[in-house]
Amino acid sequence: MPYPVLEFTDQPTTEIAADAVLFLLPWGDPADDASTSVRAAADAVGASRSAGAVTRVSVPELVSLPAAVVAVGDGADAAASRFAAGAGIRTLIGFETVAIVPLGGTAAHARAIAEGATLGGYRFDGYKKNAPGRVRANRVLIAAPGTDDDAAFAAAVGEASALVKDLVTTPAEWLGPADLADAARAAVEGLPVEVTVWDEDALRAGGFGGILGVGQGSVRPPRLVRVDYSPADATGHVALVGKGITFDTGGLSLKPAGSMVGMKYDMCGAATVLAVARAAARLAVPVRVTAWLCIADNMPSGSATRPGDVLRIADGQTVEVLNTDAEGRLVLADGLVAASRENPDLIVDVATLTGAITTALGTRHTGVMGEEGAVAAYLAAAERVCELAWPLPLPDHMEDELDSPIADLVNAKIGDPAGGSLFAGLFLRRFVGRLSDADDAPRIPWVHLDIAGVGMNKGGGYGFTDKGPTAATVRSLIELIGTRA
Repeated sequence: MPYPVLEFTDQPTTEIAADAVLFLLPWGDPADDASTSVRAAADAVGASRSAGAVTRVSVPELVSLPAAVVAVGDGADAAASRFAAGAGIRTLIGFETVAIVPLGGTAAHARAIAEGATLGGYRFDGYKKNAPGRVRANRVLIAAPGTDDDAAFAAAVGEASALVKDLVTTPAEWLGPADLADAARAAVEGLPVEVTVWDEDALRAGGFGGILGVGQGSVRPPRLVRVDYSPADATGHVALVGKGITFDTGGLSLKPAGSMVGMKYDMCGAATVLAVARAAARLAVPVRVTAWLCIADNMPSGSATRPGDVLRIADGQTVEVLNTDAEGRLVLADGLVAASRENPDLIVDVATLTGAITTALGTRHTGVMGEEGAVAAYLAAAERVCELAWPLPLPDHMEDELDSPIADLVNAKIGDPAGGSLFAGLFLRRFVGRLSDADDAPRIPWVHLDIAGVGMNKGGGYGFTDKGPTAATVRSLIELIGTRA
């Protein structure tokens, strides 16, 4: 299992059956006896008070086991407790079972601590001949009054995050379009979920020209996967559309060698929507969730789409492809059309879409665009679970830049980097369906999440986030869907 098993315990610290103890220490809380002892031990070794800092300590009056303290910081709220627990489990390696002992006000945050522990305890087994012996805990005991519901929720979140990270980390040679479709089936096996897969023949028959056009340069044909969780008591319907480029060379608009490294992670959006749909089913959320995985290999070859070619999307709109490296929006266009045909209450697309979003917002904030009310609902959900996100406009004055002299629209602005993320958002909006057949009917409420900057952490770990894939937006989407129940 890629994340630790969780248990809540009411055993005294002196009796906990673990290999090590991790104290969560809120420096700003009034001190009780246990906090005073741990603070004294931490001060004796010059422990940092910065949130998430982990320091090995000795507290023989409380525990004879190896011990460490993780600083929660001054604001001992649920978010700080989640962050600290994740940092501690991620950092404290070499112990099979770790007990988390929350001190002060953190003891009230059992669910957040459990969630942080599952996220921080993720590990990828990898392909090393000799795997390292010192690994993260397989089992975490939490000395807090948690419930079965708390444990189930934390496990669902941990499982969803781990699924994204496992899929994104798998080398592209072992995760082509058909492989990812098979992985989607396997991921929801045993759950009340229906999976439908369009192969290349079915895509051609269905007119999915965006997905076919991007994938036609590869010897591994593309796929469209629909994962549908539809409980009998559903109070609404949320459609999720994910970009699933299993490897992105840029196509004939070939990327430089350095930019191609890591492009196995360009299917992060598809992995995210799959994981969120599975989490909804695991938690039996009374909301219908349909995930659309738009999957293709973007490869250069004699059969690849050329700059200047025109692709016909599933709704009949045509796109002049000026840049084959702006391929994510082409596969998403087909997915948005397919999702719209089922008239959901909300559509959310997730994609590692533009390098421009990293330039604009850095590597911690998700770029959020779309219909005003839907964007506000997503931002509120993200704030509740403490995932950073920032709204961006879809300016009407840029609409003219989508025009093509031979097709309905172009997929890229050549030689003009201004507002690249906004241009991509405007492009996608053209393929979101309307609430009725009237030409002036409003579009289905829609949110576009550009996770190109946040989907992969290329720096050092922090909190429960390790170096590598982050599973960004998974928790926010689970929260958003839960609020619609």
